[in-house]
Amino acid sequence: MYRIESKIDVASAEFTANKSKYLEILTLYRERLRQVRKGGPQASVERHKERGKLLARERIDLLIDRNTPFLELSSLAAWGMHDDGFPSAGIVTGIGVIHGRESIIVANDATVKGGTYVAETIKKHVRAQQIAIENHLPCVYMVDSGGVFLPEQARVFADRFDFGRFFYNQSQLSALGIPQIAIVMGSCTAGGAYVPAMSDETIIVKKQGTIFIGGPPLVKAATGEEVSAEELGGADVHTAISGVADHMAENDRHAIQICRNIFQTFPKKEKQLLELSPIEVPYYDPEELYGIAPVDLRKPVDSKEIIARMVDGSRFHEFKARYAPTLVTGFANIMGFPVGIIANNGVLFSESSLKGAHFIELCAFRKVPILYLQNITGFIVGKEYERRGIARDGAKFVHATANAGVPKFTVVFGGSFGAGNYAMAGRAYDPRLLLMWPNAQISVMGGEQAAGVLIQVKEDQLAAKGQQLDDAVRESMRQEILKKYEEEGSAYYSTARLWDDGIIDPIDTRKILAMGIAASLNKKFEETKFGIFRM
Repeated sequence: MYRIESKIDVASAEFTANKSKYLEILTLYRERLRQVRKGGPQASVERHKERGKLLARERIDLLIDRNTPFLELSSLAAWGMHDDGFPSAGIVTGIGVIHGRESIIVANDATVKGGTYVAETIKKHVRAQQIAIENHLPCVYMVDSGGVFLPEQARVFADRFDFGRFFYNQSQLSALGIPQIAIVMGSCTAGGAYVPAMSDETIIVKKQGTIFIGGPPLVKAATGEEVSAEELGGADVHTAISGVADHMAENDRHAIQICRNIFQTFPKKEKQLLELSPIEVPYYDPEELYGIAPVDLRKPVDSKEIIARMVDGSRFHEFKARYAPTLVTGFANIMGFPVGIIANNGVLFSESSLKGAHFIELCAFRKVPILYLQNITGFIVGKEYERRGIARDGAKFVHATANAGVPKFTVVFGGSFGAGNYAMAGRAYDPRLLLMWPNAQISVMGGEQAAGVLIQVKEDQLAAKGQQLDDAVRESMRQEILKKYEEEGSAYYSTARLWDDGIIDPIDTRKILAMGIAASLNKKFEETKFGIFRM
């Protein structure tokens, strides 16, 4: 592979100004991340520790292998929602390595409203299980939850992907032979009691963990019987009488060690094999991404400059370099793993779509994971392009993305607008991970375009009545629409609602993708079967 020749002057005023603006964006991101990682209110944190319990992230640190990273997902879930009363949606999820095996970890944060579930908590829990199913990763549930947040019950109980989906997924994981271990480290009540009951093995902490379908207040209301939580569903009951739990631990640390011991009993699985290369750091400093990443999405960015600071040795074997240059395609390595890269360099034309579909076919048949780097305004519009069949050709790109049997990974480093989001493996196309840089934006179209469309619609309505739109009203409408799209299109709005798997620091992109690819190898890649490409 040839090294990409960067055309960026890192000493230029333009680069320096962009970097300065980006560092401001990054500072805000890091501060928000710091806030949510504190967990619930200080009083709740102190009360939790006084009970001899570890915090959710402390538990995870002890569970995973020493000196290995934990890829936390959707850290800013529920940001700006519920009066910011559910930091990280009250649950910590992610991928960590336990005795050498990539695993999904789901840990309730009892310092946040007692570990109860709102809609975003449920979505985050279900997403973690989906990742486990897609990649055949063992699951560890670190349970410390009061169940559903009752004031929100109408939003979290009855629908297809609400609370009950946890147990459907646990059944599916079990049928696939994917191990699941539950560690009951606090309350586990009502429907949540099925988490340990449906796991392969369950650990419960003495004088701390409790499991019951109905807690003491409900039992008294229903039967008149008065019983303590410990008598009803404590560790002694469930390890010696009911058999609901299999191991009793003295404390959190002991429980975590038992879980690690269980992992030693798992059989080894045959993995998907890839031709690995020696790891090289990028030739160009990844920190230069701060001076390149688009702060103003109206200014074009050469995606090869992004690739050069992300891939091994900054080496890239470009495919169809001279054809349809608004889409960059080619092969590279990331931390030794082979990967096919599809990156936006402008609007998508028919030629870009055909090039993208062709390249996806190559990756699918060569069993190479695909990385989509999004900075896309959408497909070209206009009479000429419609007559040439842009819809038909764009559909080929979308079709290829949807059906490729290899793992797909998506990073939004700029804009993600319109149908371009679909072709470039947006959330609806099930990439194994979808990550956003803090400057990224996502919406059906850009704010300026939306304002133009909506104002034109209003003008047409008034014209039909023989009226005109007042200039002041026009400008007021424009500003209102721009404000709405700026807020709803931000990376924080997206990640709060789990439209992605998390906002990341650009310089971490390389190692996070490597972790994602490594996790994907736990399941053999599916054979690709494309449908009908309309010619």
